[in-house]
Amino acid sequence: MNTLLKKGGAVATGTGTIRVYNAGRGRLEYVEPVVKGEKEWKEQLDRIHPLAFRVTRKGGTERPFTGRYHDHHENGIYSCVCCGTDLFSSGSKFDSGTGWPSFMAPVAEQNIRTRSDNSLFMYRTEVICARCGAHLGHVFDDGPPPEHKRYCMNSAALTFRGYEPGKAKR
Repeated sequence: MNTLLKKGGAVATGTGTIRVYNAGRGRLEYVEPVVKGEKEWKEQLDRIHPLAFRVTRKGGTERPFTGRYHDHHENGIYSCVCCGTDLFSSGSKFDSGTGWPSFMAPVAEQNIRTRSDNSLFMYRTEVICARCGAHLGHVFDDGPPPEHKRYCMNSAALTFRGYEPGKAKR
């Protein structure tokens, strides 16, 4: 397969697929990008969470301390609410005190992309899903060591799949 594009770790290949990490299977896999029109996204996401469409497709945010995952402590994987791509593990989650779910790192760099966000008169780095382009939140350089990253995500952009420690992560 010929590599055509590498952006934020996501690799697009000559077959129109990208490579992302499947946490349940513990391996990188080739998957089709998920592309839908605004109407399709709105219909899908409005059934899941009242803020999901505004956050993921319009770049919105939820108010701090209101999201279902900001104070969530189960073991598992947080995935993209739009396409199901695995994004963050509970093992990298920490309490940043900001009111949003915060993580030290994604499950794999291939699963996210970043881009500059200069909206609201500030410079930030936006985090988006590599498979469907959903806005997830922002990453900051004020997290815990060793990487000092804080992936500050919106609960409305995530789903959660729990597992017991030591058991398969499916």
